[in-house]
Amino acid sequence: MPYLVADHLPAEPAGRRFRNLLARPGILRLPGAHNGLAALQAKAAGFDALYLSGAAMTASMGLPDLGIITADEVTFFIRQIARAAGLPLLVDGDTGYGEALNVMHMVRCFEEAGAGAVHIEDQLLPKKCGHLNDKKLASLPDMAAKIAAAARARRDLVIVARTDAAASEGLDGAIERARAYVEAGADAIFPEALTSEDMFAEVARRLPGVPLLANMTEFGRTPAITGARFEEMGYRMVIWPVSSLRVAARAQEELYAALARDDATTAMLPRMQTRAQLYRTLGYHDYEALDLSIVTTVIPVLGAA
Repeated sequence: MPYLVADHLPAEPAGRRFRNLLARPGILRLPGAHNGLAALQAKAAGFDALYLSGAAMTASMGLPDLGIITADEVTFFIRQIARAAGLPLLVDGDTGYGEALNVMHMVRCFEEAGAGAVHIEDQLLPKKCGHLNDKKLASLPDMAAKIAAAARARRDLVIVARTDAAASEGLDGAIERARAYVEAGADAIFPEALTSEDMFAEVARRLPGVPLLANMTEFGRTPAITGARFEEMGYRMVIWPVSSLRVAARAQEELYAALARDDATTAMLPRMQTRAQLYRTLGYHDYEALDLSIVTTVIPVLGAA
């Protein structure tokens, strides 16, 4: 049923539902969804929770992932995805959009918009994709203060601390930071841009009992590893952050090239979702039925008194 009907809204806050999913046996698989339609498609495929990537958001806006967008812009994406799919959502909070008070503002905005979890990274602006070079890190005390501020501001929101330290401070530095972030109030740790399966296993071995998140982005420093293998290593979450955006962007690129070449979209029809398929994905007829159940159109009769 449409999200417009209150009886069909989730009974619990998104943060509590995200925590409940983390408490289940097995690894929580979080595919990236860069808009409401992608969220509906991921839900239809059987996923229980979703991920909203900063890189996917900015790319969909025609911008690079360099910490340019604001917390208020991100809430637009959170609201549409939470409304469309009704699933708990982990959101990329970049560096928190400033210092401690800005982080607290972000947490309140994201939680009120419907997020179930957020991750905050220990880079300095202009931040970069975790798999690029020359990343500059905040000091450990400054980042721990941000995590403590986030934990103080949240009600149910799950706080994930991301550390990019492995590239510049080595695994020992990343582990030291992770322990400090957990002590400051982080619910989970996201070790970014690890370059081998052995590194992932070592992080899990040295952080026993800490929920860990693995990033399975394409075209980066991390080799392809399955969700099942991460589960064997002890990870609790895995994300595929930009996959949906990359596939959609490639398809759009091919569409525009075909249209410019052929002056028609005929060659692309086999690649398109049909009108019926799109309406089924959107629940179009459910909205139509809801409208009919509330409003009956009265047609004026000419000449009637």
